[in-house]
Amino acid sequence: MTDSMQQMALDTLGAYFGYTSFRPGQDRMVDAILAGRDALGVMPTGAGKSICYQVPALMLPGITFVVSPLLSLMEDQTRALLAAGARPSYLNSSLTPAQQNTVLKRAREGRYQLMYVAPERLLEPRFLAFAQEAAADGGIGVPLVAIDEAHCVSQWGQDFRPAYLQIREFIDSLPQRPIVAAFTATATERVRADIQQMLGLQNPATVVTGFDRKNLYFGCEEMGDKAKAVWVRDYVIAHSSESGIVYCSTRKTVDALAAELAEALDPSGIRVGRYHAGMGNDARRQSQRAFIDDDIQVMVATNAFGMGIDKPNVRYVIHNNVPESIEAYYQEAGRAGRDGDPASCYLLWNGNDFRMRRFLIDRGDAADEALDDEQRAWALQNRYRLLSQMEGYCNTTGCLREYMLRYFGDEAAAEHAAAAGSGAAATDEAEGCGNCSNCLTQFEVEDVTDMARAAVRYVATRPMRFGKSLIADVLHGGNTERIRQMHLDEDRGYGELSSESVGRIKDIIGQLCGRGYLATSQGQYPVVGLGPRAVEVEDEAFAFTVKRRASKRKASARARRAVDLLREEAELDQRPRVGDDAELFERLRALRKVADDERRQTVIGMSLLLGIALPKALSGLTGGASVFFGNNIMVGVFSAIILNALFVALPDLVAKHRAPASVDVPAADPADGTGAAAYDER
Repeated sequence: MTDSMQQMALDTLGAYFGYTSFRPGQDRMVDAILAGRDALGVMPTGAGKSICYQVPALMLPGITFVVSPLLSLMEDQTRALLAAGARPSYLNSSLTPAQQNTVLKRAREGRYQLMYVAPERLLEPRFLAFAQEAAADGGIGVPLVAIDEAHCVSQWGQDFRPAYLQIREFIDSLPQRPIVAAFTATATERVRADIQQMLGLQNPATVVTGFDRKNLYFGCEEMGDKAKAVWVRDYVIAHSSESGIVYCSTRKTVDALAAELAEALDPSGIRVGRYHAGMGNDARRQSQRAFIDDDIQVMVATNAFGMGIDKPNVRYVIHNNVPESIEAYYQEAGRAGRDGDPASCYLLWNGNDFRMRRFLIDRGDAADEALDDEQRAWALQNRYRLLSQMEGYCNTTGCLREYMLRYFGDEAAAEHAAAAGSGAAATDEAEGCGNCSNCLTQFEVEDVTDMARAAVRYVATRPMRFGKSLIADVLHGGNTERIRQMHLDEDRGYGELSSESVGRIKDIIGQLCGRGYLATSQGQYPVVGLGPRAVEVEDEAFAFTVKRRASKRKASARARRAVDLLREEAELDQRPRVGDDAELFERLRALRKVADDERRQTVIGMSLLLGIALPKALSGLTGGASVFFGNNIMVGVFSAIILNALFVALPDLVAKHRAPASVDVPAADPADGTGAAAYDER
């Protein structure tokens, strides 16, 4: 790309978004698109993927189609672009047929630079006809098609959506092929290859900016359900001045935890909100706005919340339950610390979480209805594979950051953290990321070779018949009714590990599964069988060691110190960060509140004036005015109530009826309709 074109891109960036330079990776994506080349951007949450297609869309003639799976994302980005002076629009199921006709009419007139479209709409006859007309000779032109959340096209990803398979057919149907740019925050090498193939990207420029978010602390703790609620409560109280998100796996858990936290935190003045797809549109919109405006400090939500929400000052994200995949976890955790300042991400888990996940997998979701039997079976298998990798993350005693970076294929970034996961005991001097709970925990190495051999040998006699709990009971020598009825107390190996607790034996079995010596079946009730490395157990040189925590208290203190050091480093770093100005953020928030107070004072003043004027005006019309209204004070109160109600409701009314690029097309309700439900299966 020429120097003049690069300068035009920087000028566009400054004119519309106020930035003087691109973030790492953004410049390469913009250069590739403006040079007429397909592109694939793999950039973590908060890296500014939207800029990569918005800047070219504002420079190129014609209309750019942005394929997005979420109505909330469409709405948020449309409003942001409108505020920046751009001409965006969107077309989805939230608009009536008449409103859709208006949007298409104006698009034909060339009044829009971008149009956000749900993938389900691409092959709808009316939209397809418009797109083909626009891309034909003499049309307004379709220079670019951008695909957000591109991993949804891959059956290897965590959010496969059959509608994404229509995208290539849509592109191929256009009279002139546009530039195609795909974006995702989380994609393994396998998923990237799938994206390129399924979307038909032609020799794309691939930009992978790296997955490591160095400002994020990762913690992973196993605890019971009751202990989780206490932990979350104590953490929120200790960080009362900070904004955070607590994710739960089901709507029921959201409602219960939000109610419990609200009751416990109310005396502290900490406001708690909730968000899930089972709530009404207005309730979700109000909850979302309150969180963005910092009127709510902590949001308890399902994964329906957060997609498309760009709130820079989220200081912590807590997962109260296990997510369905490493991709989902990293994406949701990545909503913390988007301003570049230190933030914390915690995962609280137990065995019940994985049982719930297996139940949800077996139940399936609405998207599965679009798959045939073979595809559905394959998708089911993939979900179990993803969950198994999530289980590995929870059980590893190695560096948590390294585990995730290696999962995404970011080997270079993971190298420096490899020592923490090598099997050696973690010490104060040990290498590692230094900013996760495992690297900041002391472990003792324990030789459990005899226990491992006993477990593998017993499974070999009864492959794929029993689950972990029953096997552990037998090896422990339990005297349960089930063991007696099945005569398992007569088995070879019964009571061989009687000196060990059932929980300890289960833990060893889990680690044997994680390392390939044993394997578990798929389904809600998995059974244990032999793994590919089972034959190694009988080798004389076989040794099996595990690490166990030696000092949780010290780990907690070191974790706090690590976050403090990161904060100190951030304060010393005077380099400007795009979109990061904490002082300006606080000033704007203060000004907003001052403006609100001034408007309320205006309402009160108007109410008092109305209290004086209204009875006099009405007395001229009817002699019963004083009887009906009482006195001027009561009229003032009555007027204040009416005007205050209008003051509160007017912003919502304006937002609800504001068009993407015109005044007569209402905006969509966030997190509802096409796409939103796919991200909130509960």
